Amino acid sequence: MTRTVYYTATSLDGFIADERHSLDWLLSRQSDADGPMGYAEFEKRVGALAMGATTYQWVREHDPGAWAYTLPAWVFTHRELTGYPGADIRFTRAEVPDVHAEMVAAAGDRDVWIVGGGDLAGQFADRGLLDEVVVSIAPVTLGGGAPLLPRRLELVRTEEAVNGEFVCVRYDVVRP
Repeated sequence: MTRTVYYTATSLDGFIADERHSLDWLLSRQSDADGPMGYAEFEKRVGALAMGATTYQWVREHDPGAWAYTLPAWVFTHRELTGYPGADIRFTRAEVPDVHAEMVAAAGDRDVWIVGGGDLAGQFADRGLLDEVVVSIAPVTLGGGAPLLPRRLELVRTEEAVNGEFVCVRYDVVRP
């Protein structure tokens, strides 16, 4: 069964990027992609992904070479953005519910990954389309920036682990 999953990292005080949209605080931390709740195992479950324009632009600026994903990707934006040659990137101005069924169909029997940001994950949650939140908490505070999830959301913890410097927690979203 396809699940829609927000898999991300956060600072201890709940920010996914600092006030300059930088991830330097994250990229300097140690973790094991093959370790508990690591990226390598998660990535195998993903069949499609979604991201907001700010996340996409960060990727473009910091890895301007080849697109890192072979999966279909939806970028939710109201801006004109440049794609990567040969990549299956679908820029959309549509509302999340209008695109979600297409994403699930493209994912097949695998999951839809909400890469970022927190507001986009919140839009999925607002419409009852977010199933799981997986957070790796870094031992750093930022004092401000892009919030992890700028909404009230009820969650149930289903798993926790330590991976390198991170405390990792998996939650199911509680639906009303």
